[in-house]
Amino acid sequence: MRDTFNKMIGRTRYVVFRLFLHLGGGEVAPILGVLNSAGRDAIDVDGDLEVLGEGLVEISQTLLQYDEYWLSAANEGDVFWDEGEAGDYVNELFTDSAQRYLSEPDYSPDSGSGLNEPLSIPVTRNVIVMITVAYEGEVPELETDLSNVQALKEGLKALINLHYKQRLKAIQVHFSPAQLGDELTSDQLLQYYPELIPL
Repeated sequence: MRDTFNKMIGRTRYVVFRLFLHLGGGEVAPILGVLNSAGRDAIDVDGDLEVLGEGLVEISQTLLQYDEYWLSAANEGDVFWDEGEAGDYVNELFTDSAQRYLSEPDYSPDSGSGLNEPLSIPVTRNVIVMITVAYEGEVPELETDLSNVQALKEGLKALINLHYKQRLKAIQVHFSPAQLGDELTSDQLLQYYPELIPL
């Protein structure tokens, strides 16, 4: 009822949405390259929404290409009629995602200081991607349970479309493990990402 009233008086509808996607298997490590590249670009442009959106499109397309490695997912979100309240919720989800296990990347200039050391790092077998966006309007493909493969595919396509329709207000991507050489075990997945539902 409140939704209908707010629409009638012309108020803008804001949605804050977060997706968790767990990919597993020996072939998932290349996804980290795409995620790290998008993260560096985001820092370089100091949060320019157009560039962040292009990164989101690239990440979403990559995830769609790797759909055979999807193991579990979860999503959450809320609707707001006040931009400030939506912004507060974005910040809350950002803080939560950033504090998740192994989700802090190191983009400092000296993070590659051991380049001359012999390279023997474990292959990442589990990757968690956390995408948080805020957008204007309604997107039924995102405002539903995405814990099945077809709904998740439609949701990722909807994220791509939001960028091209210029309806995104905020974009944040976190991932774990965020640093080369870190590993995310099955036990750690259960402990730190309890929301995940098998696909």
